[in-house]
Amino acid sequence: MTHSRRSFLKTSSLALGATTLPSWILDQEAAVAAAVDKSRLADIAISTAKQLGATYADIRINRYRYESVFAREKQVQQVQRSQSFGFGVRVLVNGTWDFAASHNVTPEEVRRVSRLAVEIARANAAYQKNPVELVPVEKAVANWKSAFEEDPFDIPLDRKIEFLLRINEAAMKVKGVSFVDSGVFFVNEQKFYASTDGVHVEQYIVTSFPFFGVTAVDSVRGDFQERGSLKGPRAIGYEYLENYPWLAEAEQAGEEAVQKLKAKSVEPGKYDLVLHPTHLWLTIHESVGHSTELDRALGWEADMAGTSFLTPDKTGHFQFGSKIVSFFADRTQPHGLATVAYDDEGVPAQRWNLVKDGVFVDWQVTRELAGRIGRRSSYGCCHADSWGSVPFARMPNISLEPAKQQVSLDHLIAEVKNGILIYGAGSYSIDQQRYNFQFGGRTFWEIKDGKKGGMLRDVAYQSRTPDFWGACDGLGGEATYELEGTLGDGKGEPMQANAVSHGCPITRFRQINVLNTAHGPRP
Repeated sequence: MTHSRRSFLKTSSLALGATTLPSWILDQEAAVAAAVDKSRLADIAISTAKQLGATYADIRINRYRYESVFAREKQVQQVQRSQSFGFGVRVLVNGTWDFAASHNVTPEEVRRVSRLAVEIARANAAYQKNPVELVPVEKAVANWKSAFEEDPFDIPLDRKIEFLLRINEAAMKVKGVSFVDSGVFFVNEQKFYASTDGVHVEQYIVTSFPFFGVTAVDSVRGDFQERGSLKGPRAIGYEYLENYPWLAEAEQAGEEAVQKLKAKSVEPGKYDLVLHPTHLWLTIHESVGHSTELDRALGWEADMAGTSFLTPDKTGHFQFGSKIVSFFADRTQPHGLATVAYDDEGVPAQRWNLVKDGVFVDWQVTRELAGRIGRRSSYGCCHADSWGSVPFARMPNISLEPAKQQVSLDHLIAEVKNGILIYGAGSYSIDQQRYNFQFGGRTFWEIKDGKKGGMLRDVAYQSRTPDFWGACDGLGGEATYELEGTLGDGKGEPMQANAVSHGCPITRFRQINVLNTAHGPRP
């Protein structure tokens, strides 16, 4: 989940496609999408499914637009634009799901696809041992837009190219910088949902993701070091590119990449860690986000992240972390990548606790999963990454609550005798139950006797999920809280990519095992 161009292309290849579509095709498809009567198509899908015996049916009619621009030093390397428009129908027949979809958005095709979904569900019902039951949802009619000021798709390409070249120039002016590459990726989602429960919802969501990577090379020693951008994607408009000091960070990244070439290699051992939100969000994602997915805990899901060491019997009493640790799930958080008004089952977005005062208290659930643990309502965790994908349980925004007091970075460092300050997400490894893990970062700074010292390198820390969060003894205040995240949270077979954010303050952990990644642990 790093922000290099190579890894970005890998996680977003499904969205981008192999080539950029000609503008006349994009305009033609946009006109077709705008002319569709979605309410009429929804009536056709729902009435057809009910007439054929479905007890539940929903339809999603979605249009997705994607744009990416890449640059290296003084050159534009690539511009890609694509879009996708289609619909998917999901039905429940005799307690059995089925789903069918099509890119041909016409009344005739909606009838055909709805009939197909019902026919397959009825055939599969013969093998259904545990009929699906859905907790109820209230009727709703809504039209919602995410929090943005400027839609990136209304911004001329020249402005985006100029933005990237200025970033590259800022990094390259640092003596010792050898290479820099940068990019922007934008998503525009226009989603329509309707169901037999009387829910009719339209949502318009914009996402922006600027990123860069700076490399410094020491040809004499045969060494190179990198420093990528620390900020991640956000559900925000083009103003993200204008309101954050990207040029200043690019220059700082250049200076730190050069500095890393001469940084001291870390001595393995036990250290107190002070972790910045640009780093800690990924540890939250892997150790907290995936472990609290109920479908993993029940053994229904193991793709891309395994199952979970948490089980339903631990709810309400398992000591997940120290008493100052509280995690909340929130699909209403402004600029969160998993923020919506309604999920893909028509459930309103909401906030709830997963861990409260160190104790594990609740799960991520859908309408189907909620009933499995005796809940009477869903938390709205159902999502599909396209009109052609099956909706299923996906992670909401999950965040660590900051301290109520105004605790700063300096306050947390002041009480550390021997520690390490870590910025940025790096490489990581975690087992298939979200229990044992190892995390790296982007930059590492020595802490000695309450003061930040020089740069370190080759740092990674090891722990187990409850031990790590149990070692948390210091939280920054609200002023240190930041929201970071990823566009590439993979799950399912075939794999779907979910976008999700994780917020947290600067946080301190005591006596965590640190490895030297260049030399490994001591024998």
